[in-house]
Amino acid sequence: MAVKLAGLEDNARKTAITELQACMSDGLALSMALKQAHWNMRGPNFIAVHELMDQVKARLDPGVDDMAERIQQLDGTAVGTVEEVAKATALPPYPTDVTKVADHLKEVTNRMRSFGERLRAAIDTVEDARDADSADILTEVSRQVDKDLWFLQSHLD
Repeated sequence: MAVKLAGLEDNARKTAITELQACMSDGLALSMALKQAHWNMRGPNFIAVHELMDQVKARLDPGVDDMAERIQQLDGTAVGTVEEVAKATALPPYPTDVTKVADHLKEVTNRMRSFGERLRAAIDTVEDARDADSADILTEVSRQVDKDLWFLQSHLD
């Protein structure tokens, strides 16, 4: 049964579900990429970056969960299976032959940057549709992604 949310038009609900699902798919793909990097890196600054990848993932995952729960509140279906995420994400497949810390940092920061851009576009779209609560969730995730991108990028400069 749909939750009756006062003051939220049907178009706002549908738009928010679409945008949240797209961002959720990218967030799940990014989370898996962070773990792939965490498991398979070697080289200078290994332990610091190895642990940082897990910390970034730990901060990302609750935001992805908030997106999924908001989709449910809006009477949508949060689709997060590996198979569906692989089809839906706009992020490129993560290479499995990367081993150097610096190369993983480049791969992950490129994906973080793309995810941040996607989040900002979704925020604008959802705000235009007049769903401030969904926009707020996306804004919170965007703020953390930008901060974590800064942390990761700082290892490359």
